[in-house]
Amino acid sequence: MTPQYSLKDLIIYFLKLGTWGFGGPVALVGYMHRDLVEDKKWISEDDYKEGLALSQLAPGPLAAQLSIYLGYVHYSILGATLVGIAFVLPSFLMVLGIGYAYVSYGGLPWMQAVFYGVGSAVIGIIAIGSYKLTTKSIGKDKLLWAIFIVLAITTFITEEEILWVILLAGVAVWFAKAPPKWLNSGANGIFPAILVQLQPIATESKLWEIAWFFTKAGAFVFGSGLAIVPFLYGGVVNEYGWLTEQQFLDAVAVAMITPGPVVITVGFIGYLVAGVPGACVAALATFVPCYLFTVIPAPYFKKYGKHPAIKAFVDGVTAAAIGAIAGAVLVLGKRTLIDIPTVLIALSTAAILFKFKKLQEPYIILAAALIGVVLKLML
Repeated sequence: MTPQYSLKDLIIYFLKLGTWGFGGPVALVGYMHRDLVEDKKWISEDDYKEGLALSQLAPGPLAAQLSIYLGYVHYSILGATLVGIAFVLPSFLMVLGIGYAYVSYGGLPWMQAVFYGVGSAVIGIIAIGSYKLTTKSIGKDKLLWAIFIVLAITTFITEEEILWVILLAGVAVWFAKAPPKWLNSGANGIFPAILVQLQPIATESKLWEIAWFFTKAGAFVFGSGLAIVPFLYGGVVNEYGWLTEQQFLDAVAVAMITPGPVVITVGFIGYLVAGVPGACVAALATFVPCYLFTVIPAPYFKKYGKHPAIKAFVDGVTAAAIGAIAGAVLVLGKRTLIDIPTVLIALSTAAILFKFKKLQEPYIILAAALIGVVLKLML
């Protein structure tokens, strides 16, 4: 089937999304569905679901992996590679600029004021994105709704996305909707377990240390962008002592107030540790594993994705993934909405986006940033 768009069109779209796409992984996967599936109709609902399921199952940043998969759908390895670069590059350049200002002028005291407003607006944005994704993808299926609710609750309580529960959801729907015929199954071997054994790098070079640490971060941390934060904290603050706690918190804030994938905070951390080379090595080491974990299984998802057993498994995993996303919205809201003004900003954002569906999010982010600065000056 000939795609209704060119590779250039897709690259331009992801350059724009990487430049203006605020809200982290929850919002970004929602934008991709809204723009590429609903509005432009470049990507089918089934291809999107398969990409979301694969992105949720593989380690690494959710939004970046989904963008890579969507690039792969019609344009194979070249599409996956160029789309992935287009999506990540704008925010990487932004964090380099912020890193330069941070080092040159000593900290970012204005950032807390900006984030006070932006962080609250982001909660409203991702809540609406999660709502649209849920109603569109789950429909009226009671089993999928049950899985969604269970994952939302467990994610909210544990504050992490539990991979084995997501996998179990896929297996449950598979057994319920397309029970396997063990003696004659076309699905055997489709879900291979990939075990990666990496040996430590014997070198004293700081760049090699950065490469090794961030490769582990990209290869072994599951979940959306914020799932990587505890792992990064344990390494860059506790294990290596590269950053102070305040510097690390500033790095997370940079990720939250810049567009594109939240995981791009690794570029900011790399810059603080070893300048531009450190930023480049950290970003490459984090994103290359997630790229490989997406493009290597992609042909199998494309080939077997329409098999009833695979389709049922993907439906279950998708419902679980969306439930985990909804739970993540609640976790982020609990941490970000700390007083009446932040709650009002989040509710106003959600209400405005619900009523004015064509309104672009960057305008809301800008307004929220200004409101945050004004409120902090008044307090």
